[in-house]
Amino acid sequence: MSVEALEATGEEAHAGEGERDSRIALVDIGSNSIRLVVYDGLKRAPEVLFNEKVMCGLGRSLRSSGRLHPEGVGQALRNLVRFSRLARAMGVEDRVLLATAAVREAEDSEDFVAKVEAATGERITVISGKEEARLAGLGVVAGTPEADGIMGDLGGGSLELVELRDGKIAHSATLGLGTLKLMDMGDGMAGNSEVSAEIAMSLDQVEWLGNAKGRSFYPVGGTWRNLARLALAQQGHPMGVVHGYRLTAEEAKALSQVLARQHPESLRRVKSLSTLRLKAVPFGAALISELLRRSGCRDLVFSACGLREGYIFDRLARQDQLKDPLLKMAAQMGRREARFGDMGEVLFEWTAGLFAEETADLARLRQAACYLSDIVWRETTDYQARQAFERIIEHPFMGLDHSGRLFLAYTLLCRYGGSFRDFEQWNRTGLLSDETLLQAQMLGSALRLAYRVSGAIPDLVKRCSLVRQNGGYELRLPEDGSLPDGLAVRKEFSRLDSLTKKAKDLKIA
Repeated sequence: MSVEALEATGEEAHAGEGERDSRIALVDIGSNSIRLVVYDGLKRAPEVLFNEKVMCGLGRSLRSSGRLHPEGVGQALRNLVRFSRLARAMGVEDRVLLATAAVREAEDSEDFVAKVEAATGERITVISGKEEARLAGLGVVAGTPEADGIMGDLGGGSLELVELRDGKIAHSATLGLGTLKLMDMGDGMAGNSEVSAEIAMSLDQVEWLGNAKGRSFYPVGGTWRNLARLALAQQGHPMGVVHGYRLTAEEAKALSQVLARQHPESLRRVKSLSTLRLKAVPFGAALISELLRRSGCRDLVFSACGLREGYIFDRLARQDQLKDPLLKMAAQMGRREARFGDMGEVLFEWTAGLFAEETADLARLRQAACYLSDIVWRETTDYQARQAFERIIEHPFMGLDHSGRLFLAYTLLCRYGGSFRDFEQWNRTGLLSDETLLQAQMLGSALRLAYRVSGAIPDLVKRCSLVRQNGGYELRLPEDGSLPDGLAVRKEFSRLDSLTKKAKDLKIA
C-alpha cells in the first residue's frame, strides 16, 4: 500500500469498520526495534494475545552512511520471517507491516522492502512522517480519550509531535530528533552542546508548541517509558504500570535535568529500566526538559498507547471510537469470567442507591468494578483478595489513570474480603483521599454482599434490594421466602451497614 493510500484513510475519508473478533497482527518496523503484536480483534479495547520485540537498530548508521545498518538488516530480515510464520500459524489473516523513519529515509529503503517482501510473502507499508504522527496521536486518544495538549512520540529515527484538542488532531510535526541521531551526536553524553543545539534548532520549527501552555504533554515510546519507570523507582511508587502515570512539570524538569547529565552506566542500578534502551534515557530526558520549557505544559501524562493502537483505532467506525475503553475492556473480562451469567449491569444498578450523589468519574469506576467483580473466583479462597488487587494493578487497561486504577484494585480487594493491612504500602502513595477509600470499601462490601445473597446468579440479585430506611439501609429479600438470608449474609450486611453509617457521618453518602 502506498503512503498516499494509507493517508487517505484519515478522518475525512475514513468511514471505519465495525468491531470484530477476528485477530489482527501488526508488525512495527522502527529505527531501533521491530515488534509483532497480535490483537484479539478490531475492537475499541483490543487485548494482546502475543507481543515480541527485537532490537535490530536498523537506523544505527543512517546519519553517517545514509543507509540502513547492515547487521540490523540481517537481524530484521530473520525476525520478520519469524513474525510472519508465527502470525500465519496463529491463523491471523489480517497481517499489517508498517515501517517508519529509518526505512522511509534510507537510500536502500526499496532494496530492504523488496528483500523482506520476498522472504516473508507479506506487503510492507512505508508510512510518511505525517502519517506516523497522525497514528501515534490517535493512539494516545485511544488510550486516554480526554487527552488535551501535545503528544510526543520519540523513536530511534524521529520525533513526532501532535497537538490534541477534544480527541482530534489540530497540528502535527515530524522532526529528525530520534534517539539514535542524538546519541551519535552526543558521543554518549546528553549534555553535549551539539545535542542541545540540535534540539533547539529542530524545535524552533514548531511554532505552535506554545499552544499547550497549561495543558498536558503525553510522552510515547520506549525511551520515555523508561524515563517514567525511573521516576516511579525514585519516588518509591509501588505501581509499575506506566500508562496514566502523571508527573508535574516541575517534577519532570528536575528529573530530566539530572538525567541529562548522567552517563548511562550510572542508571544500571535501577532494575526497572530496560538495558537495551538505557543509553537513550538521558537524551530523552534532555528533550523532555526543553519541550516542557517551550510548551509551558503543566504536567506529563505517560501513554502506553501509540502508533499500533492508533492504527487499530483509526480503522474503527466512529460510533465504536466513542466507546469508553475502560468499560469495554472491563465488560469483556467480566463476561469471560461469568459463572452463571453476566453480573456487571445488574450489580451496577443494584449498588446505585449507595452512591446517590456520586460524580461521573466515580460512577464510571463503580461500573467498571461491577464488571470486574468476579474475575478471580477460580483462585483459592485465601488468595482471592490479593490476586484480584494485583490483577487490577498490573492489567493493561486503557482509559485509566493511577488513582482510578488504585480505586478499582482496592474495591476488588474489599469485595473478596481483603484486609486494610494488605493495602498500607499503597495508601502511602496519597493517590486516594480518606473519603475515596471509604467509598471503595463501601462498594467492595456491597459487591461482596450481592454475591453472598445470590451465589453469583444475576436473577437472584434482581429479586432483592438495598433500600434507604430511617437514615440507614435495609436489605430486602423476597417476601415469599424463596431467597432466605443466612449467617454469612447477615455478617456481610452488618459490615456494609457500619460503613454506610461512617460515610453518613462524613457526609459522603
